[in-house]
Amino acid sequence: MIIGANSAWTSKGATLSDKSARKEFGLTQEEIIAAIGDGKLQYRVNYVFENPYFKLVRSEVEAFVAEKYGDNYHTGKRNKNELAQINKELKSLKAQVVALEQRKTEVLASLDE
Repeated sequence: MIIGANSAWTSKGATLSDKSARKEFGLTQEEIIAAIGDGKLQYRVNYVFENPYFKLVRSEVEAFVAEKYGDNYHTGKRNKNELAQINKELKSLKAQVVALEQRKTEVLASLDE
């Protein structure tokens, strides 16, 4: 595999949208635009359904957040996001268990008939 200057733009998971950066890292749109203006973040403009958004390099966003807020800020945000994802998945799995238990009861009842 050839690693070029654009590998950050083409590697899976190496980029994120400005909206994802705001959600994942707790940044504001103004902070992102200021960082772009200061040359701290590279960006490309992409479009979804004719709506423009900034595509950013994840490693640069992580470095920017670490510089601006410190390393612990990013770790805390990442842990909070992971916890929210885990809770969401647990809730979904609990709902599946309830549905399966109900179906099990129905099948057992039909076997008794």
